Amino acid sequence: MQYQRVLITGGAGFVGANLALRLREAIPEAQVVCFDNLKRRGSEFNLPRLKQAGIDFVHGDVRVAGDLPDAKFDLLLDCAAEPSVLAGYGSGAPDYLLNTNLTGTLHLLELARRHSADLLFLSTSRVYPVETLNALRWEEAPTRFELTDPQDVTGASSRGVAEEFPLHGARSLYGATKLCSEIFIEEYAAAYGVRAIINRCGVLTGPWQMGKVDQGVFALWAARHHFGLPLGYIGWGGTGKQVRDFLHVDDLWSLLRLQLSDFNRYQGGCFNVGGGREVSLSLQETTALCQELTGREVPVKASAEDRPGDLRIYLTDSSRIQALSGWKPAHGPRETLESIVRWIRDHEALVRTVFVD
Repeated sequence: MQYQRVLITGGAGFVGANLALRLREAIPEAQVVCFDNLKRRGSEFNLPRLKQAGIDFVHGDVRVAGDLPDAKFDLLLDCAAEPSVLAGYGSGAPDYLLNTNLTGTLHLLELARRHSADLLFLSTSRVYPVETLNALRWEEAPTRFELTDPQDVTGASSRGVAEEFPLHGARSLYGATKLCSEIFIEEYAAAYGVRAIINRCGVLTGPWQMGKVDQGVFALWAARHHFGLPLGYIGWGGTGKQVRDFLHVDDLWSLLRLQLSDFNRYQGGCFNVGGGREVSLSLQETTALCQELTGREVPVKASAEDRPGDLRIYLTDSSRIQALSGWKPAHGPRETLESIVRWIRDHEALVRTVFVD
């Protein structure tokens, strides 16, 4: 990697901070700057980790163009987002979501244009429409729902969802902002020659994730078991058979390292990135594994009522990026949850302030 000055927006968040630390190890001679508004509870706990590693921190908001450091960075890594699928629904105004996820990306694109910086954009699997996903063929197994073959939808199979999956339809305001950002990235590439890579990530998880019900569910599940707090199966009959694949943040870094080491090979590409069927769990399976790893059982209520944007199954088909790069996830479901449980035990007092107090 030849980069000398790197700006990471959302750099004090779970993904941004972990990637910043890995970048610092990979290119110790480079200046790495993390930019964050510290809105998310628990992001402040990453600041000592960044400081100890010699990473600079700038407090600011991507919604405000003037907050961004107007310096000649040669790599911009966009991890800033309001990641909640539920944001903007009900009585909540969507202003923060829209301005953070879309306007923030536009501000970063302007920075890339002015300084000819490479852009690596973390998008989301939530760009795919909810109704089309939930209409896929499936069957019910003892502990989970499963996708079946054949499927009638382009880009869908028992392996999951590939990049050819149709994009017409509602997807949540969160997903819409990310898809709009992808489109603007394509336009900036065509109009100004901005070099960019887009990774549509599924669920990302691992140590130091301050998980919530609507974002970071696997870390939340582990923490609730560790502290003996109740949980709930919401929607799809209240059985807990809904399924997500997920990816350890270190596996995301192993892919990004390949991409950043040979940017020309991947630039202009849009890739689905996730654990796939092999690294997936239902909520019911997650409960059983968390019970085993923590040695604790917690009460789990059942609610059959679906929430806006809920999915029965989402699996990432990462065949395109795997074929191009040779990359594959190294952490399975057990290894990933073990790493989260170990982190919680090692930092119990700190973690308690987020999940309990």
